Amino acid sequence: MDDWPIIYSYTRAQAIADGVLIDVTAQAAEVGFKVHAVVTDHLYNSYVVPPAGLEGEGQSVEGRLHDLLFRTLLAAKAIKDSDRAEFDVLFLMAPGRWDTAHVVAVIGPGDQGEPVMTIMLPEDD
Repeated sequence: MDDWPIIYSYTRAQAIADGVLIDVTAQAAEVGFKVHAVVTDHLYNSYVVPPAGLEGEGQSVEGRLHDLLFRTLLAAKAIKDSDRAEFDVLFLMAPGRWDTAHVVAVIGPGDQGEPVMTIMLPEDD
């Protein structure tokens, strides 16, 4: 199968340009990551973007993303001999109502074989 011609390949760069992946590399570097990092649009739009009505609750994309990335860093440091971490993150979804998101972070090869991280919901894998 290795010698089969590739008919079409959807690159990470194309997925970022299309909005399927959200580049969070700069924010991830602020919490200590040294690799290119993205969040799937599903996770980003379902949990990182605060739902309407939370404006007075101190919720922001920046704060929620920071919480996600910091929790990802803790989970990544806790694993041994794996390229995958699974963990839960609490997100305020309405005044007084919290949801637990089960999150998966995977380190794998980027478009040029460099190490990159993708943070997603399990169904995005």
